[in-house]
Amino acid sequence: MRFRPVHLGDLEIEDEGSFSHVGLYDDLKRVASDHRLSFLVPERGELPWDDVALLNLTYWTPGVADVLAGPRIPADVVAHVVWHHLCARSLPPGMKANLLGESVASAFDFYLVGRLLGQRPDSAFLETQVPRMAAAAEDAGADPAELEALLGEAAAEPERAFEDLRELLFDTSLALAEAGSIDEAAAALARAKEHRFGSIVHHYELSNWVVRSKLERATAGAPKDESAAASVDRALREAPDAVAWLEEHWVQPALEADSAAISLGVK
Repeated sequence: MRFRPVHLGDLEIEDEGSFSHVGLYDDLKRVASDHRLSFLVPERGELPWDDVALLNLTYWTPGVADVLAGPRIPADVVAHVVWHHLCARSLPPGMKANLLGESVASAFDFYLVGRLLGQRPDSAFLETQVPRMAAAAEDAGADPAELEALLGEAAAEPERAFEDLRELLFDTSLALAEAGSIDEAAAALARAKEHRFGSIVHHYELSNWVVRSKLERATAGAPKDESAAASVDRALREAPDAVAWLEEHWVQPALEADSAAISLGVK
């Protein structure tokens, strides 16, 4: 199996019509296009979804192209990839920066669930995401009514749901990465389960986030000063609207930088 690099313009974007009412999606898509983010597609045939997931979870690092099953990409994946790119260009590398980027990208997926539930209930994105969350909630012992209530809250206040979930994912993954024993790790999971979104925490790939972060921190020359990531985390917690904060401080500067490069003839 060999891969070839492609850019967003070379791909069919699936389910994009479902996101037409989410204004921020267009800006994220523009970042992907203008910054020439690359993706890897098989030179022949297609990859099964499970293979794609394993390759991306195991081998993804900032600056490495995402693997796709074929020459198409779901619209939500465009947004997810761009959030990782924005985090990497906005913060120096480090364990906290890595976990912050993961929590932002994954919480934005949930934000999109909330935005689409009332507007595009038949979207392909919801058809895949909601059953997976339901399975995670069921495994955690939650009944269907609890998940339905959570989804209703996300639809009513998607920005609040974004930040609540982002904090949960960041705090839990960081506590797991810094745990010195199984007892400490178990205590972190127990705290997570008390959160209003605790029943879906295992929907997210926290074990992968934590293992990769621990390995990165253990490498020679790993950065020790992670104050920038901590500062962004604090700003998001304090912001009246964390999504708007990210749009102002991450998305718009990326778009403006690209426009400036074009005007100077750099691109």
